[in-house]
Amino acid sequence: MKLVILTGMSGAGKSTALKMMEDIGFYCVDNLPIPLVETFIDLSETSGEELQKFAVGIDVRSGSSLSRLHGILERLEEKEWTPEILFLDAEDSVLVKRYKETRRNHPLSAGKRVEAGILAERERLMFLRKKADYIIDTSRLLTRELRLELEKIFVSQQDYKNLFITILSFGFKYGIPADSDLVFDVRFLPNPYYVEGLRAKSGNDKEIQDYVLQFEEAHVFLTKLTDMVNFLIPKYIAEGKNQLVISIGCTGGKHRSVTLANELYQCLCRKKEYGLKIEHRDIEKG
Repeated sequence: MKLVILTGMSGAGKSTALKMMEDIGFYCVDNLPIPLVETFIDLSETSGEELQKFAVGIDVRSGSSLSRLHGILERLEEKEWTPEILFLDAEDSVLVKRYKETRRNHPLSAGKRVEAGILAERERLMFLRKKADYIIDTSRLLTRELRLELEKIFVSQQDYKNLFITILSFGFKYGIPADSDLVFDVRFLPNPYYVEGLRAKSGNDKEIQDYVLQFEEAHVFLTKLTDMVNFLIPKYIAEGKNQLVISIGCTGGKHRSVTLANELYQCLCRKKEYGLKIEHRDIEKG
């Protein structure tokens, strides 16, 4: 039998994740009272072969009884029957935006600003985050991408690493992405914008790729960048980092940055130690 405790920050997508867990064969219970957790587990063990996978949603709605979960988890560890903990997180700014969009009150805000509720919630849930087997940051995940991450863990049973990398191309003329962790400037490369017949195309087109990659500097840059990123990723994983945004910029974000971002994505795709996606922020602007 498999039991997953699904927890995390309010607004990070726990309700959506529970529905997805149900779709992949889990029997799901949301907001189960903490005192009933052990009883639920005991009953689950005797449920028979028709029910073998359970997911329980637990969060700050449990109120003061949430602190009792400490002792419950310790007793379960003593019995060598430890649930897997899946923690959904998101950046504070993203959580605030989601609350404003839905016009809902944070369960811990109590008439105060949403930010105050988020801070209090982080403090209360920190012990669960530290014990989590899986941490998924949904700040930049689409719904279908969250489903893929859950399937990777609970269906494919892949060795999951709690790091999701976004490779982002952009144009400096539109500003550096505020959520960037690493920023690289490829404006040193010749610009196809000034080449007749290439201006309207993008780095997703073969003509632009061939033009940019004909220069040795592009290959040297890509080799050095890939080497550095591969060096840094294990360090970020060991440090517990959940999101890494690697931004590559050129003037307009349409040609050189898109080409190099695509190339870096293909290089990193060869490893399965992290989640990975690519975005081209300004490709349609120029």
